[in-house]
Amino acid sequence: MGLAGAVGITSALGRPRPAGDLQGRDADLVVFNAKVYTVDSRGPKAEAFAVKAGHFAAVGTTEDMKTFIGKGTQTLDAKRMTVVPGFIDCHNHAPGNVLLYEVLVGNPYVVEFVTIASIVDKLRAKARETPAGTWVEGYFFDDTKVKDNRELNVHDLDQVSKDHPVAVHHRGGHTSFYNSKTLELAGVHKDTPNPPGGTFDRDASGELNGRVTDRARSVFNKVGERPAFTAEQKAQRNRNGLAYISKQFVRYGLTSVHHEGGDLSALQQVRTRGELLHRVSYEAAGAVLESMLAGGIMTGFGDERIRFGATSEHTADGSFSERTMGLSKPYPGIEPPYQGNITETQEDLNAWIERVHRAGIQVNCHANGDVAIDMVLTAFERAQRLFPRDDARPKITHCTLINDDLLRRIKAAGVVPAVFTSYAYYNADKFHFYGEELMKRSMAFRSFLDAGVPAAAGSDFSPGPFDPRMGIQGMVTRTGWNGQTWGANQRISVEEALRVNTINGAYNSHEEAVKGSITPGKLADFVVLADDPYTVDKDKIKDIEIVRTVVGGSTVYSYSA
Repeated sequence: MGLAGAVGITSALGRPRPAGDLQGRDADLVVFNAKVYTVDSRGPKAEAFAVKAGHFAAVGTTEDMKTFIGKGTQTLDAKRMTVVPGFIDCHNHAPGNVLLYEVLVGNPYVVEFVTIASIVDKLRAKARETPAGTWVEGYFFDDTKVKDNRELNVHDLDQVSKDHPVAVHHRGGHTSFYNSKTLELAGVHKDTPNPPGGTFDRDASGELNGRVTDRARSVFNKVGERPAFTAEQKAQRNRNGLAYISKQFVRYGLTSVHHEGGDLSALQQVRTRGELLHRVSYEAAGAVLESMLAGGIMTGFGDERIRFGATSEHTADGSFSERTMGLSKPYPGIEPPYQGNITETQEDLNAWIERVHRAGIQVNCHANGDVAIDMVLTAFERAQRLFPRDDARPKITHCTLINDDLLRRIKAAGVVPAVFTSYAYYNADKFHFYGEELMKRSMAFRSFLDAGVPAAAGSDFSPGPFDPRMGIQGMVTRTGWNGQTWGANQRISVEEALRVNTINGAYNSHEEAVKGSITPGKLADFVVLADDPYTVDKDKIKDIEIVRTVVGGSTVYSYSA
């Protein structure tokens, strides 16, 4: 595509703000000699582009773009490397302070197996420096990434300490494991009934095994002592954590991330200090959401760096990776029959969605299983009948297990699913718990795209690694780290997977006019890759080196050997 084509694209966009005047040789940055995949159907491939005032100003051939090189223009000879739009993660818990300050008993980023002994040793070391009665906790546990090939249990954690409440939290976020001291402090014993939306799990003899799921965990919130921090210490930890994880995001090519809540004040301060390297769609919960509702603040308020997006996920059921999501039929091979945890009543869900929807805030609900997805759709369909809103784009986070009727309703309601991406590679060792028939309808990118539903990428970090390369490889191959392939009918192409991780992510937050493709007028967010995901061995996509990450025309990460 030559310069004339680039200008034509610019005119067709109706961009929200000008990209800058490029009459004369005054581009801020020109990237040339590249394999550019624009994710813009009007000109899907290019060789070069120019950036002005933080936006793509023109896209075309190397010869065309070199005419914009002036005295003050930075240039980048890509040497035929691949350039794609910046990756967008539409569901991330961004627990930077956990990564910095807590005991990590598993690897947050890649597949790595650990031993139960290593978990116990790490927690023992923490217990030795922690006063008796104060919590000792471990994070990023993954039950299928344990060399012992068995579940963690109460007896293991009793080896850590009998004087401290001890917990290990599954990276999936819906199950935790406790020692005997913790169960005793909470008054939980083998005859304690399961509360609605959760379970106290037991071994074959009926004794508590230490595993507790979903809402049953709330009983532990008020027992034991927590480390004491002043308000300023808490704020500093939050600032440090956000700055740290921002560096990790851009290292993996993420230029926009949807944050599930978090310290909004700390986020703004990190930005002021120049340490917020990525763009944030802030998904509010709790006091921040209540303030939005009270103050009339709607989705979209903010600027190009921090903007209020959908709500934080309002949870309707349990976890896919921890096998607690709500299913219409019992889990295969489990006795007594178990259908997962539904964590919200239909009445409460109806009321919450109506209240948020009426306020002009984009609804976002966590729903994994088909039962929970049905409940969320029922509640949104009701809200839309009561208070019709154009282009509301209700968001269903995960939206994992679908069927034909749910797919029809998802399309009709204009739902924007944020679907697990890295799970197909990272969590393939859990798919046998569901079986091939269910996996044919899970993480159903092929079904979504064929139906015209703009599914987006939602890593769900910390539950899943947030590496978009791992996500793209899994979406394309449906083959896990263990070589097993599940639900191959849901494979999509590299081109489609790139769209899921870029322009569909922008659409998910009503930002497709300003980001998500390399198009004149849009924000100059892009990633330089050492190899071409279209031509490399599909089982090696996750290994492609990220050479450079650029946000608004400024390099925020560059690889150095």
